[in-house]
Amino acid sequence: MQLRDLLANPALGLRLLHAGTAADARERPVRWVYTTDLIDPARYLSGGELVISGLVWRREPGDSERFVAAVAGAGAVALAAGEAVFHGIPDDLVDACRRHDLPLLAVPEEVSFAALTELVVGALTAARGDRLALTLGRQRRLLSAVAGGLGLDELAAEVATTTGVVIRVLSATGRAVVPGPITLTGDELDAAVTTFLTADRLPAVVPGGARSVFAVGPASEDRLTSWFVAADGDCTRWENEVGDTVGELVAITALDRARRGEGLRMAREIAEDAIALVAAGSAHHPEAAVRLRQAGLDPDSPLVVAVAGFTSPDRVQTARSVLVDAATHVGPPAVGAHDGMAVALLPAVPDGAPPAAVLETALRRLAPGLGADRFTVGVSRPAPLDALSGALQEARHARELAARRPGPVHVVTGSEVTSHVALLAAVPDEVRRAFAVRVLEPVLDYDARTGAGLRETLEAFLECSGSWSRAAQQLHLHVNTVRYRIGRVEELTGRNLAELGDRVDVYLALRSL
Repeated sequence: MQLRDLLANPALGLRLLHAGTAADARERPVRWVYTTDLIDPARYLSGGELVISGLVWRREPGDSERFVAAVAGAGAVALAAGEAVFHGIPDDLVDACRRHDLPLLAVPEEVSFAALTELVVGALTAARGDRLALTLGRQRRLLSAVAGGLGLDELAAEVATTTGVVIRVLSATGRAVVPGPITLTGDELDAAVTTFLTADRLPAVVPGGARSVFAVGPASEDRLTSWFVAADGDCTRWENEVGDTVGELVAITALDRARRGEGLRMAREIAEDAIALVAAGSAHHPEAAVRLRQAGLDPDSPLVVAVAGFTSPDRVQTARSVLVDAATHVGPPAVGAHDGMAVALLPAVPDGAPPAAVLETALRRLAPGLGADRFTVGVSRPAPLDALSGALQEARHARELAARRPGPVHVVTGSEVTSHVALLAAVPDEVRRAFAVRVLEPVLDYDARTGAGLRETLEAFLECSGSWSRAAQQLHLHVNTVRYRIGRVEELTGRNLAELGDRVDVYLALRSL
């Protein structure tokens, strides 16, 4: 119901004393009706109401300003004031309505508020019944289309044809689940993602009004891992029919996403099996190739390893979900959580953009939604199957380097890490491990039998460039204890750690474990 419908009803005899400055004031929809004699009823109004008042609250002219300010500030559509108490409408009330641009209707003495309320409530109830029937019919049609095999992109196109509103479904990294008829420019995509990540409430309108964004799924879900619907136009200006149709598509999109999530859980288990084999240096085993094929990767082609995480250590699963989304921009990934990190195995894409560059473009879109947290990523260089364990280590070193850099998001590639890490990453896993075992097996066996801590002491000694005192300080040991343990290492390995060649061999063997 609109204000013009009330004014056109001869049984009411309403007079419009102030129409408001807006050209469409008579077209304003009435959401509900509220009768009051409180001088400040704002806390009982939620916007869109026709407020009816007998003006019993008015004791002096200044009261009109207080009452009208409260009603207009709460978003009421109009004020219907009864003439019975003052045998007309006081001029100070009319003036206050003009100041606050609140439409004012005069209710004749012979018209009861009950009759006005009954008319409005009856009309609104009938309209809501018609709207509910229409909504249910539309929901049935949409759900029948889904049940009949219509894909989400086809359903979005059908809704766009019905409403005239172009629909896209996007992820927080800008991945187009449903791309729409025209691909968004980089700036348009960034603006939509930023609005989705930072809006206090959803749906929200992108600055400029070009499109509106709607959350797919519950409001409690982390937006960094969510989808959203981007619909062209300002949703606050849509007709109810358009808003309802888009809202139903959003709900169906949430169901589709939940269905896909079931499949992702199975893919995650397969990916984590493959990653565990890589981390254990067993990527050359036939089982690893099987797992990679099950994950959608070609084990005969070079792969890239990406390692990612937030500053907060308790967000591993969120990091995994973010990496899944970002990695999908590159190609079908195998992504899991391993050793407190999110790990992805990706196709190298030799003819396309480098995976690290694609990941960085996607992940930088998340920066507005990170708050005080940071997201850092290390990406290895392409490696064959039998060298993936080394590529994993290279990616971990690259992420450690990324963590030292300022800013909310950083992606570092394997080419930026130290040369010895790059060298080891290029060596097949079994060769690297065989070298490490050949050099250090006696030390590792001795530690396993006695708990002597020789490996720990050796690592500290080499990190301190062979300084006995600094190694002792780092380990909280006496210098003589460090000397004794390094002597035992030399005896067991047959290496002289005073010699540069032997020291390099032992250092590389440690890094190959």
